[in-house]
Amino acid sequence: MNVDLQPTLENERVILRPLQQQDFEMLYNVAADPAIWQQHPNKDRWKKDVFSTFFEGAIQSGGAFLVIDKTTGLAIGSTRFYDYNSNDNNIFIGYTFYATAYWGKGINLAVKALLLNYIFKYVDKVYFHIGAENIRSQIAIARLGAIKVGQQEVTYFGETPKLNFVYEITKVAANLT
Repeated sequence: MNVDLQPTLENERVILRPLQQQDFEMLYNVAADPAIWQQHPNKDRWKKDVFSTFFEGAIQSGGAFLVIDKTTGLAIGSTRFYDYNSNDNNIFIGYTFYATAYWGKGINLAVKALLLNYIFKYVDKVYFHIGAENIRSQIAIARLGAIKVGQQEVTYFGETPKLNFVYEITKVAANLT
C-alpha cells in the first residue's frame, strides 16, 4: 500500500501541511523559546544552529508538517510521521513541539487526532518516542490511549543518542475525543 506521509490535513482548529525549506524562519520563531525544550532530551534545540540541524532532519524525513493555527494563520509548531514499517504495518509519530501559548488548550489532541485518523487507514499500530524526562508529553500521550511498551536510545538527526520511552497506540485503543 502506498502511504502519503505528507498529506495536507485540517480540522476546525489546525492545518497540517508539508514542512518546506522556506518555513525555517517562521518555525524557528516558535522554536526559539527555551521553555519548549526544558523537558525535552535535546534541551538546547532553541539555539538557531541546533534547531537548523533539527529542521534539516525534518525536511529529509519526508514526513514533517508545519502546524498552523487555523484561526490566526500563524505557525504554532511541527510534528512528523517517521520510520514507516510496511512489513509490521506500523509507523512513528513524533518530533512534535508547539508554542507555549498553545499548551493546555487542546492543540495536541487536535493535531494527534488528525494524524491518527489519517494514518490508521494504512497501519495497525502507531508508536511514539517520548523523552524519558519529558513528563508533560508522557501524560499527554497517555491521555490519547497510548501505553508505554519499552525504552530505547534514540539518535536524533545530527545529535547524540538520548533515552526515550516507547509508547504504542492501536486504532481500537485511541481516545481521540
